[in-house]
Amino acid sequence: MALRGADVLVRGLKAAGVTRIFTLSGNHIMEVFDALVGSGIELVHTRQEAAAVHMADAYARLTGQVGVAMVTGGQGHANATAALCSALAGEVPVLLLSGHAPLADLGNGAFQELPQAELAAPISKASWAAQTAAGLAQDVARAFGIALSGRPGPVHLSLPTDVLEAEVETAPVPEAAAFAGRPMPLGAPSALLVAQAVAAAARPLLIAPPALCTPTGFAAMAALEAASGLPVVPMQSPRGLADPSLGAFPEVLAEADLVVLLGKPLDFTLKFGRSPATAATCGWILLEPEGALVARAQRLVGDRLVLAAMADAASSIAALSSVMQPVAAQGGWADRVRQAVAWRPADWAALAGAPAGPIRSGTLGLAVAEAVAAQDATFVCDGGEIGQWGLATMRGGRRLVNGVAGAIGVGIPFAIGARAALPRPTLALMGDGSFGFHMAELDTAARHGLPFVAVVGNDSRWNAEHQIQVRDYGANRAHGCELAPGTRYDMIATALGGHGEQVTEARDLAPALARAFASGRPAVVNVVIEGQPAPTLRR
Repeated sequence: MALRGADVLVRGLKAAGVTRIFTLSGNHIMEVFDALVGSGIELVHTRQEAAAVHMADAYARLTGQVGVAMVTGGQGHANATAALCSALAGEVPVLLLSGHAPLADLGNGAFQELPQAELAAPISKASWAAQTAAGLAQDVARAFGIALSGRPGPVHLSLPTDVLEAEVETAPVPEAAAFAGRPMPLGAPSALLVAQAVAAAARPLLIAPPALCTPTGFAAMAALEAASGLPVVPMQSPRGLADPSLGAFPEVLAEADLVVLLGKPLDFTLKFGRSPATAATCGWILLEPEGALVARAQRLVGDRLVLAAMADAASSIAALSSVMQPVAAQGGWADRVRQAVAWRPADWAALAGAPAGPIRSGTLGLAVAEAVAAQDATFVCDGGEIGQWGLATMRGGRRLVNGVAGAIGVGIPFAIGARAALPRPTLALMGDGSFGFHMAELDTAARHGLPFVAVVGNDSRWNAEHQIQVRDYGANRAHGCELAPGTRYDMIATALGGHGEQVTEARDLAPALARAFASGRPAVVNVVIEGQPAPTLRR
């Protein structure tokens, strides 16, 4: 029996272990929708293409699998590519499948004809259009291998309609191993050199990349900490050293005499390795899968780059765990690093605002942290200033953040992707600006039975930009960042099949959050707040 290209594609996805695709339908991919009937692969049908990619992103972070999104061609593809920026900076393996004008008509003004592969190329690890129906399963294997290898990241594959519709008698489906990533191991001699350098240092620091900020990655970091006696500090925030979840970490970074980057790029988040963020004499070790980033680090820190090796983060941390041992003389330093990262102000409650007074950003952050702990929930953090309060107050657990790219608006689709990955309570904290990006996806959550709680800090403005204006130009020049006062975002949830509540007094926060979780539906708790600047944690 002849196979359509769409059938070959689905066979490839099944061989890769795909069980769920986040998608939005359109003309160019209807052949694939048909081929998916009876395949066992579930479609989560969304309301906007970028949201589908964000859902796949969150799903990948929590499962360790490649998250798959599928959209139509032309404008659908263009919408979806916006979300690739977060996946790329977050080091997340995502496959974006996009419908595409037929190959036979390219250059003739085909319907929704765009140079799609070229459009996605700068914000993905690889991007190409399929050329033959028989090769589609192999295209999927190639995409998975690239997404998972080296520094993980997104890959794009366009699907021309004539390739999807073409019929073939046979088509090879690669073995399961072809869909796996290719490790870039840290050789034993290099691992030993790193271990020796760390052992010889008085104040070493180990820093992990976004790629390791996953359940598997955190377990690997814990194993390295147990082996070495040194804390492993993950960095995944666009605020870099100002990330409030890192506490007073900048203080110990400035004292370090050796920094080991376990696949973490040397970039703006580390102040480019310059003083005073780090001591002028601090040495650097890079375990890095990309040669260009090794060269960049050499340019930035010069002869302070004492060792560099080509290796991926997961392989590096595993190799070091097998050769590193605790150094007794570093015990006091290791404790200081842990204490610095864990530090929060003693007067935190006063900083957040009294429970009986107005609900401030910090008040909300503390209430959310208590609710997440009580529910053992997955925590999603989105937004500008409000997001930083969430990160500052949250301790441990499963968390998803918008990532180094700093794009806001991911909260609702991240929560849906997280709920699809892990069937457990999920809470997403965001501002009123962030909520507006993808509020229609509450409908997606309701239709697909993927409930979560969205907590909206409603201060009626884009607070991050407002705070910049006040700080840099003066309060009398703050403008253009206002949102309508009194907007009832909770009513959007009820209109789309969910649960909604508005909270205006601090004492009502905990009961409202409990009811939202208990509703078993997508829920919005609209909290009227007095917005605060993001916390700056200095001892």
